[in-house]
Amino acid sequence: MDPPATDAEVKPETLEEIIEGAPLYHCDLFDIEIVHKIAEAFLPGLASACVDNTTGGLLKSPTSVAVDMRREMVQYLTQRSETFIAESVVLDSGPDAEVSDHPYDIVSDFIDDFAASKRNFFSRVSGWLLSERREDRIDDFVQEMEINGFWLIQRREGVAQTLLKNVDFKNAFHCNMKFNAAEELAEHIPHCSFRTINCPNEGCNARFSSVHLEYHDSICPLKILPCEQKCSDSIMRREMDKHCITICPMKLMNCPFYPVGCQSTIPQCTVEQHRLENLHSHLLYILQVVHKRASVEDLKLRVDQLEKSSSPQQLAEARDVRSLTFVIKNLEPKLGPLEVDTKKKASEPDKEEESTGSPARTEGCSVSPAKGEECSEPPTKEEECIESPHKTEECTKLPTKEEECVEIPSSKEECIEPLTKEEECTKSPSKIVVRDSPPIKEECTNSPSNPGKLMEVEI
Repeated sequence: MDPPATDAEVKPETLEEIIEGAPLYHCDLFDIEIVHKIAEAFLPGLASACVDNTTGGLLKSPTSVAVDMRREMVQYLTQRSETFIAESVVLDSGPDAEVSDHPYDIVSDFIDDFAASKRNFFSRVSGWLLSERREDRIDDFVQEMEINGFWLIQRREGVAQTLLKNVDFKNAFHCNMKFNAAEELAEHIPHCSFRTINCPNEGCNARFSSVHLEYHDSICPLKILPCEQKCSDSIMRREMDKHCITICPMKLMNCPFYPVGCQSTIPQCTVEQHRLENLHSHLLYILQVVHKRASVEDLKLRVDQLEKSSSPQQLAEARDVRSLTFVIKNLEPKLGPLEVDTKKKASEPDKEEESTGSPARTEGCSVSPAKGEECSEPPTKEEECIESPHKTEECTKLPTKEEECVEIPSSKEECIEPLTKEEECTKSPSKIVVRDSPPIKEECTNSPSNPGKLMEVEI
């Protein structure tokens, strides 16, 4: 079926008509930090190309070829940037393709490729053998071009903007907005995120795109900030660390009585308040050093006496360990010697013996050794002789007390002699010496066979 005939004839749009309908006004704002960074990379690349191209030449110098080399370099970089998108598509199709998408890295690769293409045979050999000398020549030529104003930074930034626009296909570092009227463009520029602004902090001369305002504000060394330790001062960021560790009133420090035991960490501005509130404990710490053998309870009583005998102002004026110790030593002669609870002191050794277990308890002694009384069940002489191996022979030869009393009725000294030998037996380190043994008189009267001999012993 044929389409209906119409009087209007359809004509294809020409290229001029399409272009006329397209926006005519473009926003040409860029991230000036990236532009400036790329522009600074041009001089070292140009110097490298000039030095390597004239190495070994007798009639050429880097200065004589700098103008032509600059023109070739701009043409090369522009051509490479225009074909970068196509090259990146080809490279992305490769299996091991890794290409950076940052404009500075891309342009830096272009510059390195251009400098490498200008190397002659002598420069390749000298670059391999005398790399340090080559680097020195390149640095010297860069400084010479900067001093002579060979390639001004403004012109370099113009070239950098063109390159950035060609390689920044993600529009991350330049504005790609387009408008049909100049008025629309004029309204857009004051709000464009890539417009150039100055740092609002006093004394800072940094210039950057408005998109980086927040980042720069977070690192600007001249920004005024409140003190990190919450004091009332406001300090520049670059002076903050010095302020916090030197003159800040909220700087943390140890108590002045730290050497004697106070472990408190307090702000510098609250040291006076801390000393007044903890005067009692500071006095106790110093007394523990002065009277090392006194108990804590006795020292606490002494602290109370010191506080009562002196005025609060006298103790409060002592600002450190030395001054407070001096005050205490001046007050103690008025109070007299330190009173110590002797009952507690006497009970402490008894408690230690009970806890450690004294040898007298292990042998079954039922009475405390302080009273000097006999044990309820003293060991017999046979047990003593058995338990003391060094005196066994000596004890077996000893006769009983009855035999001695019968055989020697007139000798008082000989009746006493078995007692001394019994003491020798009882002085064994494993046995207890029973000091209060029954007198010889009673032992002799217990002999039923010789009552008359008792009188002789008594005389």
